[in-house]
Amino acid sequence: MGYDRFCKLYAAYVQKLGVTSGVEHRAGRAIEVDWAGKTLRIVDPVTGDSSTAYLFVAVLPFSRYAFVEPTLDMAQNSWLRAHVAMYEWFGGSTPRLVCDNLKTGVIKHPREGEVVLNDAYRGLAEHYSAAVLPGRVRKPKDKPSAENTVWHATMALAGAMRDHQFGSLDELRTAIRAWLVEYNSRPFQKRDGSRLSVFEGEEKPLLIALPPVAYEVMDWVYGRRVQANSHVAYARNWYSVPYAYVGSTVDLRIGANTLEIRRKNTRLCTHRLLPASASNKYSTNGADLSGKTMWRPWDRKRCEQWANRIGPDCATVIGKLFAMERLDEQAVDPALAVLRLSKRYSAQRLENACSLALQSVASPRYAHIGPILESGQDIAGEIPDDAGDHGADGGDDGAGWVRGGDCYANMGR
Repeated sequence: MGYDRFCKLYAAYVQKLGVTSGVEHRAGRAIEVDWAGKTLRIVDPVTGDSSTAYLFVAVLPFSRYAFVEPTLDMAQNSWLRAHVAMYEWFGGSTPRLVCDNLKTGVIKHPREGEVVLNDAYRGLAEHYSAAVLPGRVRKPKDKPSAENTVWHATMALAGAMRDHQFGSLDELRTAIRAWLVEYNSRPFQKRDGSRLSVFEGEEKPLLIALPPVAYEVMDWVYGRRVQANSHVAYARNWYSVPYAYVGSTVDLRIGANTLEIRRKNTRLCTHRLLPASASNKYSTNGADLSGKTMWRPWDRKRCEQWANRIGPDCATVIGKLFAMERLDEQAVDPALAVLRLSKRYSAQRLENACSLALQSVASPRYAHIGPILESGQDIAGEIPDDAGDHGADGGDDGAGWVRGGDCYANMGR
């Protein structure tokens, strides 16, 4: 075979390899999503600082109806919030959600075996009755509509916004929404109508109705251990967990107003999220605790009951602490600081220290009583009856026993 003959046959072979077939899209079946490669700038009008705005792009392949959402990053929550805004823009969802293999959506996409989805992304898709179908790795033709619309939207946006300066993300979002209306209304070049007319006339009626409540984007905290008091810590506060899970590890799903405690994809309980300003506060469901370890919040009555068990002077100190504060809640922590000294020393020593403190301070606090116990002033004068047997110069202040001179007379001989 000559060289010329070989080249002709090889060219024919290569041409056959490049044969493609068109993809027929059905109305209301899928949404394709992706991040645009191009970014826009936001400039603070006061400081002059600039930040990058990333573009999330979504398209319905049948009508080519598009949506663009600007975000300040490409993190998990921004990805999810962009999807929520997308569904609101479309006014419905589709059974299929075709995405790229980003870590914000897909954890693992092997050549063989099952695709492993991000928990949060799978939860969002389930909320909108959709199944996530990632395109194959390095196969952009698996989502050609998104790839094409990303390019068109990026170029068109860049041209439309090049002479504008935006001072905030909201300002940029408003401008993009106005541009989207114009972009989707442009007539097609090779088919009748426009993206908007085809969407409203043929595709929108086939979309799945949105759920009554929009998906709430959650933060996840993994591997928190349930303490012996049947509570788990989050953001300096405590939330109760059913006592059967004491010692186990649980995952926390945190929303704008709620905190959900889960274990192995099972929801154990839900709490109202405590304010960000709260610290060392407890959110407790009574049913979560066993009868033997039933938890009660600390209040004035409970503090006074503890003080009365210690003694009258301690009760007086605690009463004065509550009388000084405008709200009882403000005196709970100072009162507990005093009462807990009985665990470190003893109830009797705390009672003695309170008695001494009341002699010199009108309203004693921990700062007055703690040093008395630490220095042992509360036990001054408590000398055993036989203390005189230890030496004639034993002293009369009771702070200790001093040996007489006779004890040292024969030392060194």
